[in-house]
Amino acid sequence: MTKHWATFIAGMALSACAIAQAPAQTGNQPGAAAAKPTQPSGRPPIQARNQAEFEAFQTAAANAPNAAAMEKAADDFAVKFPDSQLRVLLYRTAMHSYQTAGNSAKMMEMGLKVLGIDKDDPEALIGVAEVQEEHTSATDLDRDQRMNQALANAQHALETVDTDLAVPAGTPPDRVETYKKYLRATAFEIIGTIQYKREQYADAETNLRKAIEIDPGNPDAVVILRLALALDQEKKYAEALPHAKRAVELTTEDTDVGKMARNERDRLILQTGGNNTPVTSNSPSDSTGGSAPTASPQQNVPAPPADAPKNPAPPNR
Repeated sequence: MTKHWATFIAGMALSACAIAQAPAQTGNQPGAAAAKPTQPSGRPPIQARNQAEFEAFQTAAANAPNAAAMEKAADDFAVKFPDSQLRVLLYRTAMHSYQTAGNSAKMMEMGLKVLGIDKDDPEALIGVAEVQEEHTSATDLDRDQRMNQALANAQHALETVDTDLAVPAGTPPDRVETYKKYLRATAFEIIGTIQYKREQYADAETNLRKAIEIDPGNPDAVVILRLALALDQEKKYAEALPHAKRAVELTTEDTDVGKMARNERDRLILQTGGNNTPVTSNSPSDSTGGSAPTASPQQNVPAPPADAPKNPAPPNR
């Protein structure tokens, strides 16, 4: 299971399971002082207003393994409780369920339902932006419009992740911080990938590096390979090679990303002439456990072969 999928499953747990303490915090007895909930995000935690709403939420959230059933349950809940804050959590859970099912169109639809309730929800902003970026082709007539919207959504998510992430009452702060880290990294990944597709390679390099540096303990092979490709396009072959090697380490040869990583590594080895100059201690190591090669500032790096693709497509997930 990749970091990408594992973290979204964690997001589903954030959305649907951590609400268990909500009824006790709503203060059902008249005049009773409700316990002050912790606020691991910048907004008050989401909780049920009464027992009936809480029980309806639990019943609806139990449909998470079945995307279509989860969507219907969220719709039914929204009809019964049209002003409930919990609608956001249910539609986010439906969004994740459709992503797990590989249905990007429905994933985006659920994300837009969340944004219809809360236009600043960073999780939905990133979910929608991800679909817009990954499922827009070069031949789409509205390509620029969709890419601009994806950029705007990802950038807005970075602005709201600390202030508008809807968190169920009782969610441990460390889980919230871990998820925020993931959301930021994904936003920078989306921005960097769009910039790569637009041949803005220096900007792509900057944002893909940010995506990696935000969460270095959970390396993502796709993002690392995209960074290698961006550096390759900038003719920074020696800088690109360690990242290509790292992507190889994180993948298997029988996957599309693994094959692309190995092709890119082999190409960069040729471009650098098989250079074995040690890199600094901050650079990734190669699969043999030694330092990955780099070039000295004075080294003349060969130009790419004439038949090399000008802008190879970045790898998909």
